[in-house]
Amino acid sequence: MKVAVVGAGSVGCYYGGLLACAGHAVTLIGRASHVAAIQARGLILETAAGRRTVSLDATTEIDGVAGAEVVLICVKSGDTEAAGRGLVPVLPSGAAVLSLQNGVDNADRLCTVLGRDVVPVAVYVATEMAGPGHVRHLGRGDLMIGAGPASAAVAAAFRAAGIPSTVSPNAVDALWSKLVLNCAYNALSAVTRLPYGRLLGVAGVPAVMADIVAECVAVAGAADVRLPDDTLARVLALAETMPGQLSSTAQDVIRGRPSEIDHLNGFIVRRGAALGVPTPVNRMLHALVKALESGSDAPA
Repeated sequence: MKVAVVGAGSVGCYYGGLLACAGHAVTLIGRASHVAAIQARGLILETAAGRRTVSLDATTEIDGVAGAEVVLICVKSGDTEAAGRGLVPVLPSGAAVLSLQNGVDNADRLCTVLGRDVVPVAVYVATEMAGPGHVRHLGRGDLMIGAGPASAAVAAAFRAAGIPSTVSPNAVDALWSKLVLNCAYNALSAVTRLPYGRLLGVAGVPAVMADIVAECVAVAGAADVRLPDDTLARVLALAETMPGQLSSTAQDVIRGRPSEIDHLNGFIVRRGAALGVPTPVNRMLHALVKALESGSDAPA
């Protein structure tokens, strides 16, 4: 396949790197610093199996999607509409477009901008950028791909590249479940700057997570979304599978970049307000992360 990755951060680089290793023609579209490093010496892909350098194309220009059969959207949720508008004049008419993003509504938002179907994908992976053009894999890596005309073929290609992938009509429900995980961990990890394993070991944190989950479940129920009965147990168990993971929100705050908090806890706050469901704990965490983001721009 010819694959274009729009938003070559850690998630885009990880999956793009694996697909390139499997022989697919991959173009990463990302920030200048990453693109320059990849163009100079290839993408460094670091996993439990070791470290390797992957040869693939990289560009800062959105027209890098030209000729792509599959387009993976991996930009931050706040950049979704802007990415969609950039794609409108250059997106190949027959390309399958997949949203590999946090949050539950990115595929719908892209669909509105592009005027065509976009497949939602629930992504379960822990990655980080260790430097320009250097992605480090920390755990998991499986995908749940929503139903679409090309979904089965894309999933098969991904599995052949070593990416565990399933196709399910319930991908949006899975995104809601992932949203609850992100709401429970991301802001708390950002505020404390603790990885998941240490965070869960702090006295009182599991109880706070239970409050966060209860609010999310109430909002989901009001929105006619059914979450699993063991949602809280799944949330608390995540720390065991990713003990060293620092949340993406924490990584963004540390680097002085805007986070996705508006589309995580902030989304729950907005939906709760629209549906008449109180969300005081999520509101507080959203406000704290926004304060941290504001402080990163303050003069020394």
